[in-house]
Amino acid sequence: MTPVLSVRDLAKRFGAVVAAENISIDIAAGHKVSLIGANGAGKTTFVNMVTGYLRPDGGTIELEGRDLARRPPREVARLGISRSFQIPQLFIELTAAENLIVAITATEGDRLSALAPAEAGHRREHALDLLGRFGLADQAGRPISELPGGVRKLIDIAMALARRPKLLLLDEPTSGVAAEEKFTAMDRVVHAVATEAATIVFVEHDMDIVSRYADRVIAFYSGRILADGAPPDVLNDPDVRRHVTGSAR
Repeated sequence: MTPVLSVRDLAKRFGAVVAAENISIDIAAGHKVSLIGANGAGKTTFVNMVTGYLRPDGGTIELEGRDLARRPPREVARLGISRSFQIPQLFIELTAAENLIVAITATEGDRLSALAPAEAGHRREHALDLLGRFGLADQAGRPISELPGGVRKLIDIAMALARRPKLLLLDEPTSGVAAEEKFTAMDRVVHAVATEAATIVFVEHDMDIVSRYADRVIAFYSGRILADGAPPDVLNDPDVRRHVTGSAR
């Protein structure tokens, strides 16, 4: 079966800094894959290349067999890859529902000449359905400026999911979420994504989240893959403990 994402020999340098070297990864449909590594290890560079925000110096990126390596972000998104950001990218003057409507309208390729006409019909229904799947139906009419960081994070992810992607890339989905709410928030994310049958790749520094939700963990170090496998195997790998989790014994 063709992987959802197939990356071969991906390379990227910034001057003398090696951000990615010989990165080769296949990701199967339906999996939940976590990327871990210290700051500067190459995780975000990898995500930026897959989503078209950075052009690789070498290698190939394929989504279900279609080459993505030289396509711009808008085209990558149209072909089936969406992403959320560590800092939510929202319209703070609009309500939660209106933000989703903007995302849905953009996905459908229509011009956003005015928000009010876009609110009619199926777009508003879709927006409210998405908010409900994230447990945020009661926040639909509230402006983003009034909402706490954890709720903003979920709305940002909901906007990425509005595209009905094949692959969803999440940059630290629990950052900005209160510690006592992180599992609830991630439960909502996993449930909502499952309803769309999307594959998840998420960058995460919280090893509790990684061990609880990932099917597979890929550890990055100095632009290379240090370990790749089941969470217990990777998180107990001596090199990962030394260079990533800081728990070497």
